[in-house]
Amino acid sequence: MRLPRRVPWATIGELDELCAWIYADQSDVDAKINAINRLTAWSNITALPHALDATLALLCVLVQDLQPLSSYLSLRHSYAAAIIRLVNGLVDPLQQGLYARSIASIANQLGLPAWLVELRHAATHENLPSLELLRQAAREVVPCVNSLFLVALTAKQSMAWLLHNYFLPTINPSTTLAAPAPSLRPLAPLLKQYKTLSKLVTRDATLKTQQLQIQTVLRDVERWIAEAVVAARVATGVAAWTDENPKERWALERLCDALLDKAALVPLSKKKRIFPRDDFYPPPAAVAIWAPLLRQVSSVHLDLPFVLVNRIIAYLTADVASEEFVAISPDITYDACLARWAFWTLQTLSPGPDSKRDVLIALATGLGPALSLSRDVSAANSMMQALCVGEPELQRSFDLLVQPLPVRASDWSPHDISVMDERLAALLALPESSVEAVDAAPRGSGPDIGATTEIAPGWRLLGSDSSWRASPIGVHVAG
Repeated sequence: MRLPRRVPWATIGELDELCAWIYADQSDVDAKINAINRLTAWSNITALPHALDATLALLCVLVQDLQPLSSYLSLRHSYAAAIIRLVNGLVDPLQQGLYARSIASIANQLGLPAWLVELRHAATHENLPSLELLRQAAREVVPCVNSLFLVALTAKQSMAWLLHNYFLPTINPSTTLAAPAPSLRPLAPLLKQYKTLSKLVTRDATLKTQQLQIQTVLRDVERWIAEAVVAARVATGVAAWTDENPKERWALERLCDALLDKAALVPLSKKKRIFPRDDFYPPPAAVAIWAPLLRQVSSVHLDLPFVLVNRIIAYLTADVASEEFVAISPDITYDACLARWAFWTLQTLSPGPDSKRDVLIALATGLGPALSLSRDVSAANSMMQALCVGEPELQRSFDLLVQPLPVRASDWSPHDISVMDERLAALLALPESSVEAVDAAPRGSGPDIGATTEIAPGWRLLGSDSSWRASPIGVHVAG
């Protein structure tokens, strides 16, 4: 659920009117001035979203360009500054990773044209051309990124981009096309490369070359997470100028799903799934391989332990036919290994005081009565037992959870059914007058022949000295 955010307009109609002033008639200067005045007034009330801030800057330059005595040099600088702010304001909030990514790659994920990024680079790092070169470029319509002609054209195209990517989706979200599925480069090759190098290092710690390569792979994994964050924002329609936080948890879930695949955290060979006897940990060889990666990622992304444990719990409590984990075939040793990885994560990466209790509640909630699950839940039960070791309160809660369930309908005998039939027949045979009398009696009143009166085998009518009080269904009233 999105949290509410503050916007400068009182109604969506005000934003629609602003959009009409800007785009309805390109030659209407007065309408552009009205839009500038409204945006300026809004900026005095609250901070403008980046899209509106960039629109204001571009509108000011476009109106300035219509003045007959405008300086070419001032126009070049004004256009360049407005476009630089537009690109930087979209890209910089997504530079959240430990390692920087290229602006071009982030802009490509956001759908920004490549020439807009190139223009931003030229205006930032290169010298502006002379006036003669600008005039020649304008006459010959040469696609020179530093010419004044292309800068003005770029500003107009930037305004069109803002129209289709901000104004129209904000004014009428129902007409917005469904966001395409986020395209991400596969993570499995990176994890496979890391696993191969980590195996070599665990066998021979003197292999410095492989250790440097491992650091390179870890940087690539961090860059992949940054790419996934951008992909999540594009997929959910959350543009970079909104006040929403980056979709880091979505990216971490995709990482955890890749780690849950066989041949990752869980060894592919069942012979290698040998668990230690003294604790509820995964195989030591697997811990030696994957612990550095988990520690590195969790040091940057603090939510990784929480996300990883939740994904494991979701798998352990999912039905065999669950579409979410259709790629993973059910396997008892695989489940046991994942349960131990979740416990290791809690013990090693998540020192929160209430983490064990929260996980126990999540497991109990996911399992429910465990009667409708068509899979073996022994791994989940073993994990709950391990969580309760040394925790008396958790142990008492676990003992209540594993108590035998009440008798089910499938366990009833024919005799039980006959007794119920007799009771039902006795109730149906009661005279209507006696039933009406019982219904008409005041609450808590009854005959004076005792605390209760038996009206049918197995049924009682409570007397006046009963402690029963009327209450809504599902509400317990003490006393």
